[in-house]
Amino acid sequence: MATEYVIVGAGSAGCAMAYRLAEAGRSVTVIEFGGTDAGPFIQMPGALSYPMNMPMYDWGFQTEPEPHLGGRVLATPRGKVIGGSSSINGMVYVRGHARDFDHWSEQGAQGWAYADVLPYFRRMENWHGETGDKSFRGSDGPLHITRGPRSNPLFNAFVEAGRQAGYPVTADYNGQQQEGFGAMEATIWQGTRWSAANAYLKPAIKTGRVKVEKGFARRIVIENGRATGVEIEQRGQVVVIPATREVILAASSINSPKLLLLSGIGPAAHLAEHGIPLVADRPGVGQNLQDHLELYLQFAASQPVTLYKYWNLWGKAMVGAQWLLTRKGIGASNQFEACAFIRSKAGVDYPDIQYHFLPIAVRYDGKAAAEGHGFQTHTGPMRSPSRGSVSLRSGDPKAPPKILFNYMSHEQDWDDFRRCIRLTREIIGQDAFKPYYKSEIQPGVNLQSDDELNGFIREHVESAYHPCGTCRMGRADDRMAVVDPETRVIGVEGLRLADSSIFPRVTNGNLNGPSIMTGEKAADHILGRVPLAPSNQEPWINPNWQTSQR
Repeated sequence: MATEYVIVGAGSAGCAMAYRLAEAGRSVTVIEFGGTDAGPFIQMPGALSYPMNMPMYDWGFQTEPEPHLGGRVLATPRGKVIGGSSSINGMVYVRGHARDFDHWSEQGAQGWAYADVLPYFRRMENWHGETGDKSFRGSDGPLHITRGPRSNPLFNAFVEAGRQAGYPVTADYNGQQQEGFGAMEATIWQGTRWSAANAYLKPAIKTGRVKVEKGFARRIVIENGRATGVEIEQRGQVVVIPATREVILAASSINSPKLLLLSGIGPAAHLAEHGIPLVADRPGVGQNLQDHLELYLQFAASQPVTLYKYWNLWGKAMVGAQWLLTRKGIGASNQFEACAFIRSKAGVDYPDIQYHFLPIAVRYDGKAAAEGHGFQTHTGPMRSPSRGSVSLRSGDPKAPPKILFNYMSHEQDWDDFRRCIRLTREIIGQDAFKPYYKSEIQPGVNLQSDDELNGFIREHVESAYHPCGTCRMGRADDRMAVVDPETRVIGVEGLRLADSSIFPRVTNGNLNGPSIMTGEKAADHILGRVPLAPSNQEPWINPNWQTSQR
């Protein structure tokens, strides 16, 4: 029996759409190349450094040599598993700032301002926070959101140091006031990773209206200007999964543009170069690629209060065993339990720097805990002016796409990062850290001048894994827009796209929250429903933003 809707990609947005379409009585087939998310490496929050580095769960994309980073090639992980990147990410939950969505609306994504998206964030959330204004948050959605226990004294030292440095403390950065220091939120529930698969896809499959087809999507089948199905490779055979109503792409900001290009939707010259027949000339497909970069600023601790004591075979085995038996302990947290959003300078109206605080000094890939006991902040600017692209390497669907972020291509990027380093040093230098601080591991106190810091940034900056923007949403008459505000691909009937690739500009913080929200809102457009009524709640903006940095 033919299915009404075919969704490509069982990731954050795809799972949310499958759930809402099934709830409305529709039949859905979700195409996913990755396999099951069962097993401790994905489900145990404390093991987050593993799945991202496992070829079984990750597409294994890499950038082209980045010209402004001395030719470095950076990893671009994307989830290849049920739940997509929500099954391999750091589980940090950030909605984004109200102003981010207002900016989307100003860029032509009408109906996606903060007032419009807040009701969707509320619909999706089941919030378990202990402080903050409940009216900004949801309490009965599929997505559980919790805060870590913050029992390690370093978490409170970080928030207190921010207060001592003159920054606000916020009760809930996902509520009325993002700006300030406070507890970080996570998609963790009862000690388990609460991915989009756990929250949305598994309940949707139970309705009997959603089935998952394992296969490699090759292209969208388009007949007479209308999408009618998806061509996939399955067990060595090429088959077509037909859709009687619509095909919906939700394959990530890397794979969604790649699939459009392979299907003849994109810049005409680029498609001609690869011998792909043109269906719709959309020059914006694959352009406008954005990300967040971050530095791990590391400090040695004067007391053995960090997680380093577990950083050995015996310690990891103990943490794992406790988690397997009780779903409690160190393994039940992603260890990102405190954070901050601050403004880099006076005249910036809302935060443009994010901090994740971690009570161990270690690399994201889990390698080499730096010289014993230590702690670190992950920090970086939120709104880089640099833009890159995703393009085809060849017309072969199996070939990985060409990814060039063009990181750090603006002078502003360098200035922003130097500010991040200097502001961080000032925060860590507050009295709250006196009992714990021993020395600066990296960059190291000997690096002070702009040139010295630039050298450190060039060698050590890492992706925060927030790629987006490659099929941006805008007005239907905007040549560079790929989807309209109802997530319809412009120039093709029966085809939609809803995932982080439609973001006009990257939001503040981590992208899992806004990606799920995108799927939630898109589902209403797909169903032809009147969107949820706009909210009239006002976000907090620092009243002195024009004259002071904090």
